[in-house]
Amino acid sequence: MKVVLGLVAAAVALAAPPMVAKTAAPAAAPGHPEARPFGDPARADRDVADAMGRAKANGHRILLVFGANWCHDSRALAGWFATPRFAAMLGPRYEIVWIDVGQKDHNLDLARRFGLDGIKGTPTVLMLDSTGKPLNLRDAPRWHDASKRSEDKIYRYFAR
Repeated sequence: MKVVLGLVAAAVALAAPPMVAKTAAPAAAPGHPEARPFGDPARADRDVADAMGRAKANGHRILLVFGANWCHDSRALAGWFATPRFAAMLGPRYEIVWIDVGQKDHNLDLARRFGLDGIKGTPTVLMLDSTGKPLNLRDAPRWHDASKRSEDKIYRYFAR
């Protein structure tokens, strides 16, 4: 009887398709570079003051990027800014300040100081002139989809 059962088991094993270990498909690479520039939220006031001083001296505009390293769209925008193409365009025009907003619960007073009604989405990108006057209050909160925007569209926005 044991021999018969053994033969049946062997026949079933040979007839069954081979077992293949299932592995997770590799994650698709994002269509954009990524960077994590957001640092200590406690430094934001000092970083903004320093950028404003430099902007007054050199006539640059100021970009206040309210975001966080946990935010996919913040990392995407930061990744584009770090590329040579963007760095060559942004460097001569802007002083950029990366402002960590935590879970949208840090540095809200700084956003309000420049005319924003808090932070509803990340990143929120506020452009100021060299004197600190906001230039894009309506557009600033609309960057929450930065990872879906094309490189050229982002470039044109900041190059204008």
